Amino acid sequence: MLLLKIFDVDQIKVGMYVDSIAKQQGKLKISSRGRVTSLASIKQLKKKGILSFVVDMSKQLESEVEEEITLQKEKLKPETPPKLQKKVSFEVELEVAIKLHHKGKHLQEKMLESIAKSLPIDIAVPEAFTNHIVSSIDRNPNALMCMTKIREKDTYLLEHSLNVAILLANFGTYLGFDEEQIQELTLSGFLHDIGKIKVPDEILHKPSHLNEQEMTIMRDHVYYGMKVLVEMGIPDSIVKTIGEHHERLDGYGYPEGLRGDDITQFGRMIAIVDTYDAITADRCYKAGMSSKKALQILLDDAPGKYDEWLVAQFVQCIGIFPSGSLVKLDNEKIAMVLKQNNGHAVKPVVKVFYSIRGNHYLEPKEVDLSAASNRLKILDAVLPSDFNLDIKKYFNESIKI
Repeated sequence: MLLLKIFDVDQIKVGMYVDSIAKQQGKLKISSRGRVTSLASIKQLKKKGILSFVVDMSKQLESEVEEEITLQKEKLKPETPPKLQKKVSFEVELEVAIKLHHKGKHLQEKMLESIAKSLPIDIAVPEAFTNHIVSSIDRNPNALMCMTKIREKDTYLLEHSLNVAILLANFGTYLGFDEEQIQELTLSGFLHDIGKIKVPDEILHKPSHLNEQEMTIMRDHVYYGMKVLVEMGIPDSIVKTIGEHHERLDGYGYPEGLRGDDITQFGRMIAIVDTYDAITADRCYKAGMSSKKALQILLDDAPGKYDEWLVAQFVQCIGIFPSGSLVKLDNEKIAMVLKQNNGHAVKPVVKVFYSIRGNHYLEPKEVDLSAASNRLKILDAVLPSDFNLDIKKYFNESIKI
């Protein structure tokens, strides 16, 4: 049911659904109804003499994520700017993070379906969602970081872009960027691989190495994505960042073969994060590596391919043993990393849950490896597949409750 209301042009906000022009000093016509996707478009219409609009309030943008956050913790207000968010415990934020991660995969799926059908995407929706990612990271980064490690089979394309967004939100926050920069970085990560939906499935999901012709088609996903983003009216700075996620400092990246200073700081950051998440994920043609090995690869490839300083900062940001990863302790037990301890890179808070010697699950026990009374040490990072562990089942039964 229509619920129409007139707003002056200065009252129009991103996300409002414009039905028609109410008053203007000119003869401009709106070709189609739709949501306002950016402040820049409002300013442009104002310059053309638009004085007021008719807005359909029944189609006002509603954030399902915000509703669920409110239900989970009434004291948390997602509309509060991220830098003003109240810090909360891992346990409290994990309730929100689980739902955010689920919603993020669902939103990725819907966006990819729309692009495949050449349907328009309302940019206000992913923009609002990624702002919630930034807020969650600011309240407690360990919760969403933990979720990046709880992967499902055959959902790489959905989870990868979501994880890159989360990692970039954490990285930008760690580096002290302002709110607008962090939100831009996060949105860039969330949208960076949408062009892959235009790559044929037989190439995208090929279980062996691609030949030269197939690789050329695969690399075109960057161009496909940039084209879609331009049509969506995405700011040029975000399109540029996304266009650089496969560029490398030595000039051997793609699609433009940019070198050194020709690659922006955001472009260098998204290249690091994109590579890290791709290495740690199970793919149709390879098994994922541990976070520790992925970080070592990045360090080895700097400063040739990746910015050396930024790689070092990224390692410090997520830790040698990131939240959600598995570690082997010196008492022959396996634990999941829950929280990082500032100043103690190899002594995070973990939850011990499996005995290697006994080959069985244990009653989960939280241990702070940095505590003075603790004598346990991490021997190495491990993968669930090393011990045939169903980590998603364990997480659902022992961590999220």
